[in-house]
Amino acid sequence: MTESEVLFEVRGTLGVITLNRPRAVNALTGSMASAMLDTLRAWADDPAIDQVLVRGAGERGLCAGGDIVAIHRDIAAGGTQTEEFWATEYRLNSLINAYPKPYIAYMDGLVLGGGVGISAHGSHRLVTTRTRSGMPETTIGFVPDVGGTFLLSRSPGESGTHAALTGEHLGAAEVLYLGLADHLIDFNRAEELFTALQTQPVNEVLADFVLAPPTSQLEAWQGWLDAAYAGTEVEDIVSALEVLAAEGNQEAKTAVETLAKKSPTALKLTLASLRRAKGMTTLEEVLEQEYRVGLRALDSSDFPEGIRAQVIDKDYAPAWNPATLGEVDASVLEASFASLGERELKLNPRALSDAAE
Repeated sequence: MTESEVLFEVRGTLGVITLNRPRAVNALTGSMASAMLDTLRAWADDPAIDQVLVRGAGERGLCAGGDIVAIHRDIAAGGTQTEEFWATEYRLNSLINAYPKPYIAYMDGLVLGGGVGISAHGSHRLVTTRTRSGMPETTIGFVPDVGGTFLLSRSPGESGTHAALTGEHLGAAEVLYLGLADHLIDFNRAEELFTALQTQPVNEVLADFVLAPPTSQLEAWQGWLDAAYAGTEVEDIVSALEVLAAEGNQEAKTAVETLAKKSPTALKLTLASLRRAKGMTTLEEVLEQEYRVGLRALDSSDFPEGIRAQVIDKDYAPAWNPATLGEVDASVLEASFASLGERELKLNPRALSDAAE
């Protein structure tokens, strides 16, 4: 990591983290995650710092996710950098969730995948009218991670299932409704808020910047979403959506068309992950599950193929294997959740140092 890829500074009593890869929409790398983890641990015990702000450089977004080009390169080389990156990233997600000081995430612009992991587990999560957020992993043959299955399994009804399977980029209203953020603010006043945070507690100043939440389409759709996405198999969900589409539900028709483009294996793994995550108690349990599923995905053909189609060759025509939902082997799905043995990721939610883990 070059020093400029993520910036750390203290302004008054505010610790400021700025992801600084604007040309890549601040895509997160392993070295950036490691630097954030080390700094947040240090700031947690620093009496001079009362709260932390995380933001992205440039106008395009907080973070477009993990650097999947680097992941594709690592897979091709048979390396272990991605495994190490995820282990660090998930520790970072866990620390943010249990952080002892206010952790303020400015979720402006694109906030996808790994960007959700460094924001949506914070104590104060702020979106703007420019926010486009979500977990688009099924598009690249992968499964929502960084605690995404924990968060979306706890969204109202089956709205989180819809968001996870379709991988849609969602606006502020939907992000708020899903429970991925807390407040809407005006991006034109963001710098004014950041200046106030240098000397005043977030809970004392935030109310002056919060806007009324917009109406969510997902809330309006909740009735049919709950009915369609209640199935235990992706095939059942698709069938229910097709019935609704035949009855004239255009949103259901769009969902059917969207799901048809996704990796069948990724869709099935995502649904199974969500259902299992809903029954788990802590974020750490879910992150450990996501780690198991993720490492198995590194050995699959769909994950590198999905990255190739979306960001390497950009032909947007992935050749999924298997190509249909019915061909997905149930034993392969089950094996994705099996213990990793000595490679298991064991998280301590209160660990502020490596020694504590």
